[in-house]
Amino acid sequence: MNLLKALATVSSMTFVSRVLGFVRDAIIARVFGAGLYTDAFFVAFRIPNLLRRLFAEGAFSQAFVPVLGEYKARRGEVQTRILVDHVAGVLAAALIVVTVLGVLAAPLIVWITAPGFQAAADKFDVTVSLLRVTFPYILFISLTALAGGVLNTYSRFSVPAFTPSLLNLSFIGFALFAAPYFDPPIMALAWAVAVGGVLQLAFQVPFLLRLDVLPRFSLGKRDEGVWRIARLMGPAVFGVSISQISLVINTIFASFLVNGSVSWLYYADRLMEFPAGMLGAALGTILLPSLSKTYADANGAEFSRLLDWGLRLTLLLAMPAALALAMLAVPLIATLFQYGKFDATDVVMTRQALVAYSVGLIGMILVKVLAPGFYARQDIRTPVKIAAVTLVMTQIMNLAFIVPLRHAGLALSMGLAACLNAGLLYHMLRKGDHYRPQPGWRRFGLQLGAALLLLGVTLSMVAGESAWWLGASGLDRGVRLTWVVALGVTVYFAALWAGGVRPRHFSKRAV
Repeated sequence: MNLLKALATVSSMTFVSRVLGFVRDAIIARVFGAGLYTDAFFVAFRIPNLLRRLFAEGAFSQAFVPVLGEYKARRGEVQTRILVDHVAGVLAAALIVVTVLGVLAAPLIVWITAPGFQAAADKFDVTVSLLRVTFPYILFISLTALAGGVLNTYSRFSVPAFTPSLLNLSFIGFALFAAPYFDPPIMALAWAVAVGGVLQLAFQVPFLLRLDVLPRFSLGKRDEGVWRIARLMGPAVFGVSISQISLVINTIFASFLVNGSVSWLYYADRLMEFPAGMLGAALGTILLPSLSKTYADANGAEFSRLLDWGLRLTLLLAMPAALALAMLAVPLIATLFQYGKFDATDVVMTRQALVAYSVGLIGMILVKVLAPGFYARQDIRTPVKIAAVTLVMTQIMNLAFIVPLRHAGLALSMGLAACLNAGLLYHMLRKGDHYRPQPGWRRFGLQLGAALLLLGVTLSMVAGESAWWLGASGLDRGVRLTWVVALGVTVYFAALWAGGVRPRHFSKRAV
């Protein structure tokens, strides 16, 4: 399989999900605005999202996929199926316990993660009610991640990539049609989360059946593979979830700021997740199985070439995305969200957070490419140590930036910390001689720099004034944003072509 083609497939499926995600957020912004109730929901949804990283596509996947790949390559299909059965049984049992405890302890969880909400009793109580409905999502999405890890190992990348779209469709349906039937209406979004989790799991079942790897849940507590995954997952829980832990801590800080602060950070983060998901998550997904196999085969040269390919592709696509997000912040936010209760003030405040976040977009995506270089080698300790340093530095920057920059300072600390995380991961890969840059980086840097310069000049000339975007109709904004983005993409890739960059330079076969 051509990795570039696989990346295009996964990215296209992710693109569908992200577009639906923006439709979802635009509808939520229009129906609910940015205030007390949306702050409460985003806090309640963030908790199962954090646990999703702990039990689902974060730490679990990074520990599960390398071991599963090794079983598939060395031990045959029968042992591979037995491993999947045992892992599914142990994971499901643990998740049921966690889900029950989470529902029962909802007031304590809200008290810890959003202490500022205690000053407003209504806000606190609504958040608790929302959390109790959203918490079971962790059970369904974690089993979905297990299914996705199996499908990715069998090179069925498109199915797990499309699956998140179902959660967005659930959000859209509940927000548009079910909100009037709930009291308060924001409860409709909590039920959308629960139903979306069930839909995502159910969607993958037929594909597992077709491969004859549908888990038969069995508590294989003595299974050597299960214990290896558990040992790898333990430290990975912290290492992979560092960004989510930082988001929770940022929520604690933001809960003491004015109403709307949590929501402004959420909408800015959603815009950042678009390129981060399409590129970073997609690259990590397709790289990990191949990196795991090259490590199992002791093929260090190919291991290094795979990482080099991922790094170049990241810079080629992430750098223009970061530049565009910063320069087109108001056009993007106004076009996507400025409807109904989401007003011009919300646009301006969200813009501050988005510009700050864009500083760290490249770092966020590079982490997704560099971290698999450790996970494939079943080395979890190194990224965990780096994550610990990053978390401490994030909080130091939070304290430094929150007073002068308010909510934007929290976003800036996250962005800078992501760059620090990526830099330390890169340093350790080079120090261990696991990654050696391939020839041609100097020429590539010049080609990339020239294209970025032309892109920046073009966007500065055609983006227009913020006042126009804040006052124009939704249709006018949408039409203008479309041609501005299209022009920017055309100029950037035309400049790369003129500089000698060709698609064949990024063609790479899977291992």
